[in-house]
Amino acid sequence: MAKQDILGEIKEVAESMSLSENQVLEALKEGLIAGCKRTHQVNTCRVDFDEVKNKLKVFRQYLVIDEIEIGGEKTYSVLLLDEALKLSNKAKVGEILEIEVKPEDFSHFGMRDMKQRYKDVLLSHTKSNLYEFFKDKEGQMIKARIIEETPLMYKVDLGKEMTILPKTEVLEKDHLHPNAFVYVYVSKVESKSKGPKIFVTRKDKNLVEKLMELFIPEIKDKTVEIVGISRAPGERSKVGVRSNDPSVDPIGSCIGEGGTRIREIVQALSGEKIDLFRWSDNERELIENALQPSDVIAVTKINPKDKTALAIVPNDQLSLAIGKAGQNVKLAVLATGWSIDIKSEAMANEEGILY
Repeated sequence: MAKQDILGEIKEVAESMSLSENQVLEALKEGLIAGCKRTHQVNTCRVDFDEVKNKLKVFRQYLVIDEIEIGGEKTYSVLLLDEALKLSNKAKVGEILEIEVKPEDFSHFGMRDMKQRYKDVLLSHTKSNLYEFFKDKEGQMIKARIIEETPLMYKVDLGKEMTILPKTEVLEKDHLHPNAFVYVYVSKVESKSKGPKIFVTRKDKNLVEKLMELFIPEIKDKTVEIVGISRAPGERSKVGVRSNDPSVDPIGSCIGEGGTRIREIVQALSGEKIDLFRWSDNERELIENALQPSDVIAVTKINPKDKTALAIVPNDQLSLAIGKAGQNVKLAVLATGWSIDIKSEAMANEEGILY
């Protein structure tokens, strides 16, 4: 063992398995300890690695005692002083005696245990590293490649690991096929015995935000900020934005020249519409803007404590303000955090509502 290029082997294994050299060294030590314990039938062994000399030394360990006690020492294997002195003239009662052993002399079962423990520790580190890598990706977006399709799901490659994209988590207009790339949002990562379990989706509203960060530099650098966002996955998202720089138009930045930026986001979402509105700290302006594309004549009955308000819209735009199945107002409510009631001009006049 000492004649081998231990450092070179450690580095080679580390690079091939995407592990740290310390992790590989730990696996090697654990393997040698397992082989030593099995071969020499002892409770403990120690491995010493001299990095300067590039040498590994393995020692079996004994606690030196002067008499056998029933139910005594359990951590270490024990040796009576007389037997210990036959192995080392420096043996003393109460001290740990270490005897160097050669791994190449391990028994058949010792070699088997050494190799198995080495592989187990390497695998454990691989799983742990994968978990930590993807745990850092939790709440982030990844560009995944479709590997395989079944009636219920897609198998996707995330670069370092495979996972499942259930068909319940894709958009209605998604047309995915093997080798296609698709943006997914990592909603949760769990540590399992077989490795990390990575949950991905195309339906989370945060996917829209991450796509905007990707395609709109002003959002990535925080010049333009997404303050409120709501989504009916696959149909429409409503996004409230404001600029932290008076010279930068938040809506124009998101749309891009000739609509190029917003078009890329819509394309990445298989045609899902994106409603952008200007965020305002003024309640009336905020609600008016959030109800676009409908015009708003007035916002009244504003209750800042309960965050409720009434919006009056033109008679011919009531259905537009409410939206199909109430979608427009629902998204406005979710994006702003305000509960918004809507009435047409005629309805308000009939009820005697002043505005």
